[in-house]
Amino acid sequence: MSIFSNIMNKIFGHHDAAAAGAPAGQPAAPAGGAAAAPAAPATSTAASTPAPGAAPTQPVDVEAVLTQMQAGHGEQLNWRTSIVDLMKLLGLDSSLSARKELASELHYSGNTEDSAAMNIWLHKQVMQKLAENGGKVPDDLKN
Repeated sequence: MSIFSNIMNKIFGHHDAAAAGAPAGQPAAPAGGAAAAPAAPATSTAASTPAPGAAPTQPVDVEAVLTQMQAGHGEQLNWRTSIVDLMKLLGLDSSLSARKELASELHYSGNTEDSAAMNIWLHKQVMQKLAENGGKVPDDLKN
């Protein structure tokens, strides 16, 4: 399975698990908090975790999922701007070799030896790809 597929599964799968079993009033619940809001995602959780490359039936609020994951994580991570911290938050290998592999998957054309530039590009590209695959991602995380 590709690294990007693992990222998608961790985020979209976490959303499905949270929607199915999250207590009422959970801070990372979809915006609105009205009784009707949780009902729509709960219906979509009847299906199993999305297959790699498959978009969820309902948009997944990526920011809310990652914020909830950060709240339950012992280490403070800057997942909003750091691909390394994003991968750590998701429990994925964040080593340089893993990031180079992710860069290859996402068709990075820059110099992979310039890890700072590659990391910035990777974070933006991952957020963009999450949006293209059914994630609701704020513009500030995509640009």
